[in-house]
Amino acid sequence: MINNLETQLVSSERMLLDGLDCPFNIQSFLNTIPYSEDEIYRCPLRVLRDRKGHCFDGAIFAAMALQHGGHPPLILELIPNERDDYHILAPFRKYDHWGAVVLSNFTGLRYREPVYRSLRELVMSYFEDFFQSASKKTLAGYGGPINLKVFDRLEWISSDAGLETLSTDIDRYHVHHVIASEMAASLAPLDERSLRGGLMGANEAGLFKVH
Repeated sequence: MINNLETQLVSSERMLLDGLDCPFNIQSFLNTIPYSEDEIYRCPLRVLRDRKGHCFDGAIFAAMALQHGGHPPLILELIPNERDDYHILAPFRKYDHWGAVVLSNFTGLRYREPVYRSLRELVMSYFEDFFQSASKKTLAGYGGPINLKVFDRLEWISSDAGLETLSTDIDRYHVHHVIASEMAASLAPLDERSLRGGLMGANEAGLFKVH
């Protein structure tokens, strides 16, 4: 799959990809591209060329780049307890600990250093920052990690055509719950200062609309 991608790259794109040789460099690249409100999926090749994407696009791009650097191409889905956007990240392991690379519209839902002993610890590091723009915390669980090599038949690295199928299929994975329903019902709202900080620089058109 990576070799197939490289045959489609021009020299400047190949140089850029080769420079994404560690998780932080991948995150630094994702931090430079605008968050997209487009209701389409972009494969990693298209993210590289369009220089934009939403969290799904960013996660599979990061998984591709991590694979290019010798990591397995994993994604993990953060799941809300009620109506809210799901969030996708690309976890990786270093020194037997977990970190993550993420493209997000929220300040706090981005890179995590590989210092978390388990995936649950990693997921819980996002708890306070996983909220609706109406100040309600919504993180309830996670699905995965999912190795994207099982979807290689969809040519997910270089083609948009199978990404709708990929998105649907990852929703069928087992959900690991991190809080009970009674906990969710009693959560305090986010304070105004944290809300402003979490939405700093956000693309408002890409935010979940609370009705």
